[in-house]
Amino acid sequence: MHDVDALRGFALIGIFVVNITFMASGYPGNLVADPAFSSTADDVVRTLSSVLVDMKFYLLFSFLFGYSFMLQADAARRAGAAFAPRMLRRIAGLFVLGALHFVFLSAGDILATYAVVCLVLFWMRGIRDRTALRVAAAVYGVVLLSALVGSLFLDSSAFLPSGSEALASAERTTGDLLGGWSSVIAAHLRGLPLLLIQSASLQGPTALAMFLLGVVASRRRLFSRITGDDPVLRKTQLIGFPIGLAGGVLYALGGGNGNTLAVTASVATAPLLTAAYVATLLRVLHNPRTAGVRAALAPAGRMALTNYLAQSLFGILVFTGIGLGAAGSLSPLALAGLAVLFFVFQMAASALWLRVFQYGPAEWVLRWITNARRPAWRSAGNRGVP
Repeated sequence: MHDVDALRGFALIGIFVVNITFMASGYPGNLVADPAFSSTADDVVRTLSSVLVDMKFYLLFSFLFGYSFMLQADAARRAGAAFAPRMLRRIAGLFVLGALHFVFLSAGDILATYAVVCLVLFWMRGIRDRTALRVAAAVYGVVLLSALVGSLFLDSSAFLPSGSEALASAERTTGDLLGGWSSVIAAHLRGLPLLLIQSASLQGPTALAMFLLGVVASRRRLFSRITGDDPVLRKTQLIGFPIGLAGGVLYALGGGNGNTLAVTASVATAPLLTAAYVATLLRVLHNPRTAGVRAALAPAGRMALTNYLAQSLFGILVFTGIGLGAAGSLSPLALAGLAVLFFVFQMAASALWLRVFQYGPAEWVLRWITNARRPAWRSAGNRGVP
């Protein structure tokens, strides 16, 4: 479990490095760069993010969600409780949290999408491992084929705004972020159609594929057998890094999310780079000289839901008019540095919190909904599934 928690913590920092750019400005959401930050340093940071971070950590988070789905089933069996009502309550609670998160904190919510896709996973919960792997490959293949066909045969200008329109929309959205609650909520709601399109065409299907892979990995107790010296880890690095980085470069040079062919390259290769990251981190976690990395990351991963929501709250308090009103004023490098600094704080805060409490606040609420009874706060020695 500690490896899973550490991987989840690792996924959180990657997700935040991406999400903070959307929290801080209306430009990324409109698929254009802020002209106020067009220096070489700004371009380098954006390129590095495209190559190394974008679309990679979301896949890892989705894989771990599927892994934890089976841990929930195991927890229900140990408790002698029916799994179906527990999981359906959990899905409903996750959807409500996601909806509230979207309206009040972040237009880039993923929790509601996870809840909807988890209904599909729940329906498929009895699927055999081999079938699950085939379905995951088929779903991901359809996403990749759709992206490729769209890039080759569809005119993106027919459904994407022109450059001037995107810049005007981005400026308007940034202005809304600098307002109070009403304008911030309005900006979030205005992004709902795009979020629904992305969820239906890309995030939802890829999440389902990763969920299924996570389910199979959990059933086979993948992480309980890892020693750090496993040949498969080195092979994963040797294959994943060259292909994944090459795809990331093509994605960056092709224009990122504003170019469907570039997105296709990223969709095709991001899983390999993600797998290489996981293999590398597992080797680090099991190396006696660097095992402290697990102790640093795992508490944040155990409180992943709380920390994910806290990152969005941080964005509201720093960038919008509700708080400091810093939207549109920080460079890409400053945003990346701020994300890392806040995550370091989250790692320390999570470790301190879990010395006293068994769950993070959001995990505690979701567990209450899941089990239909109020869980105990203080039981720091228990390392049960949140």
